[in-house]
Amino acid sequence: MVWTQVYDPLNNAWLSTICAAIPVIVLLGSLAFFRIAAHWAAIWGLISALLVAIVIFKMPAGTAAWAAADGALFGLLPIGWIVLNIIFLYQLTLHKGYFKILQDSIGGVTEDRRLQLLLIAFSFGAFFEGAAGFGTPVAVTGAILIGLGFSPLAASGLSLIANTAPVAYGALGTPIIALSAVTGLDLFKLGAMVGRQLPFFSLIVPFWLIWAFAGWRGMVQIWPAILVAGVTFAIPQFLVSNFHGPWLVDIVAAIVSMACLTGFLKIWRPKTIWTTTALKGHERDSGTVQNNVGVTPPKHSSSIVMQAWLPWIVLSVFVFAWGIPQIKILLNGGDPKTKVSYAWNGVTKVDFKIPQLHEGVERVPPVVA
Repeated sequence: MVWTQVYDPLNNAWLSTICAAIPVIVLLGSLAFFRIAAHWAAIWGLISALLVAIVIFKMPAGTAAWAAADGALFGLLPIGWIVLNIIFLYQLTLHKGYFKILQDSIGGVTEDRRLQLLLIAFSFGAFFEGAAGFGTPVAVTGAILIGLGFSPLAASGLSLIANTAPVAYGALGTPIIALSAVTGLDLFKLGAMVGRQLPFFSLIVPFWLIWAFAGWRGMVQIWPAILVAGVTFAIPQFLVSNFHGPWLVDIVAAIVSMACLTGFLKIWRPKTIWTTTALKGHERDSGTVQNNVGVTPPKHSSSIVMQAWLPWIVLSVFVFAWGIPQIKILLNGGDPKTKVSYAWNGVTKVDFKIPQLHEGVERVPPVVA
């Protein structure tokens, strides 16, 4: 039996929209106001979603249950798989001591805390957003900033602000891919349209980040570096999303932004150097004795720094290769020339035909043509 979706069950767009938002309100309200543990908040959100779907939107109970199972599978593969492997790589490098060296190499580019924040939270955080997404970039960049002397609260809050620009293409483009699957819109056209709008915000976010940390005056003092970080992120973001696809947008843009900002800081430095990690802290003139605040990263040899960066370089190479359409088709079990699928699914693709969902739900306008 095929179930035809109903988008306005109450014959009132506002009331139907409010009802559809109930699961989100329950989830976020449980976390923000009632301080319920995340897993319990998610369970209450799921229960409310099932009740709204069955009672208000008249979705068959069996179909709703299978939809919940499908969501759990999607959360595990590919989302959970991506996040778990990035966490594994992070823990591996942390245990071997390489992550501390990587942290020192980034923090050692400049002693100015504003520029360190720009390089780590914005540029390097965007790399982790593209590779893993979800909470990973905030956790990793927050840990680096704490290691440099930032307070845990400031490190977390500033990392969250910085993570605004790249989140649409997080976890190898998962938001775009999921939205395409739900709406039926063309994946490349959808990713390209987002890539035409988001670069404007990618220019604004780094200025907002430094303003939140250092205030207006502190932001103006380093506006050339902020502009370099934003422009060199926004341009690749536009180009990759429009001419390649949604998978590698954040990773390529983040690498370009980090490289350009690091190169720019070799030939330019602000007139005043911020050496404190406190919000809207104090500054000193260039050349004077540094205040005893924050943490100054030690220097390491080039070979040791290269070893610390090598796992992340390998990750970038493999992700970049997987994002090439011909290689992706081949690994998914298709012919790169004809794009015809083989009998097998390949090594990177697993198909599940969910009962009562596969060819069991009919989408109608205005969601689909």
